[in-house]
Amino acid sequence: MIFFRNSFLFLLLITLTSCITSEYNVTSHTQDIYFYSTEREVALGQNIARQVPKEFEISQNPLYIERVRTIGAKIAAVCDRKELNYYFDIIDNDDKNAFSLPGGFIYIHRGLLDILDSDDELAFVLAHEVSHIVARHSIKKLQASMGYNLLMLATIPAEKSPQFYQGLSFALAQIMVAYSRLDEFTADEMAVKYVELAGYDPLAGISVTEKLYKQHAQEEARPLSYFRTHPYPVQRITHIKEVLGIPLDISDYINR
Repeated sequence: MIFFRNSFLFLLLITLTSCITSEYNVTSHTQDIYFYSTEREVALGQNIARQVPKEFEISQNPLYIERVRTIGAKIAAVCDRKELNYYFDIIDNDDKNAFSLPGGFIYIHRGLLDILDSDDELAFVLAHEVSHIVARHSIKKLQASMGYNLLMLATIPAEKSPQFYQGLSFALAQIMVAYSRLDEFTADEMAVKYVELAGYDPLAGISVTEKLYKQHAQEEARPLSYFRTHPYPVQRITHIKEVLGIPLDISDYINR
């Protein structure tokens, strides 16, 4: 008879036998095997979302909140994972960044919000983050970096141990690390579709990425945080043009 002195190992063994699920992948159009059902993904996102206010100040500005949540709701209404509830919040600092958590949680920093000149540009940024959730990119990243230990975060609704909170902080830090080029291109393609379906101008994807890239070039001494989580800006601009059917010029071919 085996005795588990470590409750973590015991819970992990139970979870491994019950968490595998098969769900439709809207990005690859295949039936894929996941170690996290939608329910577990939402539980994971809720746990990590509880950590965000401990590490960032959440804006209480009603004008910001109304604008972001109104546009975010329109994007969520046309996305390919309508079984999720989507939540949009603003982090009150000067960073020019945005990120999303598993299960439907999207955050945009005030610094980025302040330089977006139009609702179209904001719609594209939010649609890009929603697309990462739809494609389960953060789940893929967390599973690669944390392995099956991540299952603990999905199965425990609330835990008081220091190790639990350390795990949440680590998960949040991993999400803030850059996505792969393929994931970024996929999120841009999906964002173009969602923005257009929601009634906004998908050309804003080009303008907002160009704007951030120019600011990045001007602030080399202090790199914009957006490019820690969203790399390949020049290539992304070219890819968005291709998705929209815009003719490429010689600089686009060089950047490819």
